[in-house]
Amino acid sequence: MSDQKNIKNKCHSFIGNLKTEILRTSAIGKKMLTAGRTNSHLKDTYEELGRIIENKVSSGEIEIDDAKIRSLLHTIKACKKDLREIEEQVNKIRFAPAPEDISKRLPPRDDD
Repeated sequence: MSDQKNIKNKCHSFIGNLKTEILRTSAIGKKMLTAGRTNSHLKDTYEELGRIIENKVSSGEIEIDDAKIRSLLHTIKACKKDLREIEEQVNKIRFAPAPEDISKRLPPRDDD
């Protein structure tokens, strides 16, 4: 009877750990998809900013107070902030301690 209880507890522990890892992996995957979209938006913004600056430098009319440049710089700043936050969230998920196995806290059942 004790061997069956031990096997049952190990199975519950394994399934609990598996569930935890699947949830972590799913959460990290979602964050990585968001990071990928944000990174793509950041790249597009840098490209557009570069084109504007190149045109203005080439024509000798570069203006720091240009509203579009200010808008693009604001977008770049926001994307970088979002990427830092996503990285922090991923690291919290990745390095979070696994929850304690509940089977270790439960008293033995008579019907096992």
